[in-house]
Amino acid sequence: MADLSCNIAGVESINPFWLASAPPTDKYINVVRAFEAGWGGVVWKTLGIDPPVINVSSRYGVHKNGNQAILGINNIELISDRPLETNLEEIRRLRKEWPDRVIIGSMMAEIEEDIWKELAVRIADSGVQGIELNLGCPHGMCERGMGSAIGQVPEMVEKVTRWVRDVVDIPVFTKLTPNITNILWSAEAAQKGGADAVSLINTVNSVVSVDLDAMAPTPVVNGKGTHGGYCGSAVKPIALHMVAEIARNPETSDLAMSAIGGIETWRDAAEFIALGAEGLQVCTAAMLYGFRIVDDMIAGLSGWMDEKGYKTISDFRGMAVPNTVDWNALDMNFDTKAYIDPDSCIECGRCHIACEDTAHQAIEFSVAEDGKRTFTVVDEECVGCNLCAMICPVPECIEMRPVDNGKPAMTWPEHPLNPMKAAE
Repeated sequence: MADLSCNIAGVESINPFWLASAPPTDKYINVVRAFEAGWGGVVWKTLGIDPPVINVSSRYGVHKNGNQAILGINNIELISDRPLETNLEEIRRLRKEWPDRVIIGSMMAEIEEDIWKELAVRIADSGVQGIELNLGCPHGMCERGMGSAIGQVPEMVEKVTRWVRDVVDIPVFTKLTPNITNILWSAEAAQKGGADAVSLINTVNSVVSVDLDAMAPTPVVNGKGTHGGYCGSAVKPIALHMVAEIARNPETSDLAMSAIGGIETWRDAAEFIALGAEGLQVCTAAMLYGFRIVDDMIAGLSGWMDEKGYKTISDFRGMAVPNTVDWNALDMNFDTKAYIDPDSCIECGRCHIACEDTAHQAIEFSVAEDGKRTFTVVDEECVGCNLCAMICPVPECIEMRPVDNGKPAMTWPEHPLNPMKAAE
């Protein structure tokens, strides 16, 4: 069986699966249940120096698809509303009771050096294996000059990271906000400040829906709503992109990453690791399905690694990074065509309608005397866009097959139609 133990920015973990800083890691009993379920570690819900934190009711909004499956959750919950010393005492107790598990202390403060340093030292003294700097929350605390109000300014990211790095001798994880034009600005700033790793992504600023009776954003609090932090499977593509950007950037390629964002399955986990992540943080999936979801993640990742011949996570970590390139580096002459398997086709016609109405009119259909409908791809019109394969409800009924068009590989900078090439 594959070995899932790993080292995340110098922190040894029995597996790469940690619970992210959020309601599931708010107190002793939750973390005990998580460790009993098999999680390798937790990032404790963000702590402050006893700020006047008062949460509202309700706190969560939801975005569902047409089948009522949850795609994402929006939350307007603040950092821990329990006394700092209560949290720290529970951390001390858990460190003694679960010495083989990881506890990372998440922290947040206003932009004052003395407060950041004092809080970091107090958290470090509780026995945590690392500290995560929450510079990403996009609601509530940012209105007080914390969270994303700091994380969106690279100079402040560097400054805060350095403040904490100067006073603790355990790994420092700087948690980055996705609510910024270029994630590399924040990642490079964290690295300059001395971060051992970055955690990303934090939640995405959003209004998840509008209650058309109350005429207010959800969740509705006594007739009014506000923007919040969006998380869940819907944000996974955003997180994958930002992790990949940091991994393939020469200035940050050696920076350890704890990946967060829509991780629900072992496949999600493997994708983030393939793009360079050392560890993984999960929140929404645990809230939707319970802590036992980690069993499926562990079993699935182990089974896939055994199938592929990977003995450790390091064997495949970052393998997708060299193949993640700018658009200009793609082969302009590579060609694929759709192929529809007539034996598995259920004659729903979705491929035809999608291609006819919104693509390239490359799928024809005919009707036999017995009423059977046959769908056929017109190769001359097919551009290989993948739309038909994506919307087909039957797995593997439509296959995208590479074709040999006799043309050599050619990138856009080499292409004769590129004005810059023509000018040479």
